[in-house]
Amino acid sequence: MQFTSFTFAVFFPVVVLIFYILPKRARQVWLLLASYYFYMGWNPKYALLILTSTVITYLCGLGIDMFSAEKKRGRKAVLLAGILSNLGILVFFKYFYFLHDSVAAVVSLFGIHMKASSLDIVLPVGISFYTFQALGYVIDVYRQNVKAEKNFIRYALFVSFFPQLVAGPIERSGHLLSQIEGISRKPSWNFDKVTRGLLMMLWGYFMKLVIADRAAALVDTVFPIYYMFDGVALVLTMIMFGFQLYCDFASYSAIAIGASSVLGIELCPNFAAPFFSSSVSEFWRRWHISLSSWLRDYVYIPLGGNRCSKVRKYFNIMVTFLTSGIWHGASWHFVLWGALQGIFIVIGDMLRPAKTKFHTVFHVKTQSVGFRCGQVCMTYLLFLVSFTFFRAPTISDGVYYLERIVRHFDIWALLDGSVYTLGLDAKEMLVFVIAVSILWIVDWYYQKKKAYFDTLVKNQCLAVQYLLILVLFVMILVFGVYGEGYNASEFIYFQF
Repeated sequence: MQFTSFTFAVFFPVVVLIFYILPKRARQVWLLLASYYFYMGWNPKYALLILTSTVITYLCGLGIDMFSAEKKRGRKAVLLAGILSNLGILVFFKYFYFLHDSVAAVVSLFGIHMKASSLDIVLPVGISFYTFQALGYVIDVYRQNVKAEKNFIRYALFVSFFPQLVAGPIERSGHLLSQIEGISRKPSWNFDKVTRGLLMMLWGYFMKLVIADRAAALVDTVFPIYYMFDGVALVLTMIMFGFQLYCDFASYSAIAIGASSVLGIELCPNFAAPFFSSSVSEFWRRWHISLSSWLRDYVYIPLGGNRCSKVRKYFNIMVTFLTSGIWHGASWHFVLWGALQGIFIVIGDMLRPAKTKFHTVFHVKTQSVGFRCGQVCMTYLLFLVSFTFFRAPTISDGVYYLERIVRHFDIWALLDGSVYTLGLDAKEMLVFVIAVSILWIVDWYYQKKKAYFDTLVKNQCLAVQYLLILVLFVMILVFGVYGEGYNASEFIYFQF
């Protein structure tokens, strides 16, 4: 069941209505049932898998809590059991073919030929997200950051809460579990949370249907046959893919945050105007924040973080981003994409002393608007280049894509009208530019005020509030791209 489906348009109001009608003590059970129904909309078999992960991590949390802080060996044994069992499930369903093919390629170098696997493994939607969320809980219990949850219903809802189940944000137990517990105690209705939630959902649908799915029309036309297009078309496609990916994923997060807020639950933010970042390291503090912070707390810092030698620090950075790459997909082009993020950050850190000295010697005004814009543009360029490998089906395709840009770039193609034959005509492109301009204003507002779309609207006078809501609502209805058969495109991050 997708957020953009008619089924969800019926499902969500029914869930909210019954949620607020029910006695408070029954609300956790109702949301748990609704969450499993939501998840089973893709495949009923998925419910058994998430239930297995839930039971394992629930029992591991209780098991760790059984041992006192002094009995480290017992606590660590239960922790390892929880981590290995859940990672084992993830590896089998997501990485089996990747590992099989990689091993087969290596042994073939020695004249050994492995048979093709006869298994038919389907990747369950959202498995990477809820696995990391459940693992974070077990690790937090081990670290004594949170107490083990004894109420199974409450814990099962923490793992399967439907707004953020299949594409995040990846929540922490200390943040979400306490709110789930509060469902049985808090007042029935919070007008501010409900209005905030509806505004965030409106903004999410605007990003998804007006920007992301419109960009997809061009991206999905060019990328599969990129070798037939010139450099200008490929650069335009790179830019469009950047907006498609950002608005597709950020829209899901906005809708998830909004839907949760309507139910009285606040989820953590997942995006913070990433295209205003002035470095790659800053970009990763603004993009997919819940995953970046998860990797920081459960991979980077345990490896030693930056509290070690420079060489070890750079090693830790590379391991963290390689983990991010493989988390995103079972393919070598995702591994390379993750490695590029780490390399950019390592090189940036290595060059920092030289850059500081250069700025001092030549009196560079690092706080000027021009300097800041230059940094933002450079970061955006690195984003586009590296994310080419994110979209390309193979590493060689990504390399050849970039090579064609260099070898077949003709700036005059911008003037001959050929760009309007790539999937979007002139009118559609104009709508896209207007929509991206609105996106830029909202992100600029966050950059200045550290506040999201809902705050921007609420800070206006009543007439302007209604006008902004009306403009977005009309644009969604009139200019929303609903795809073949009036079904919006699937969210990109569902495949992870």
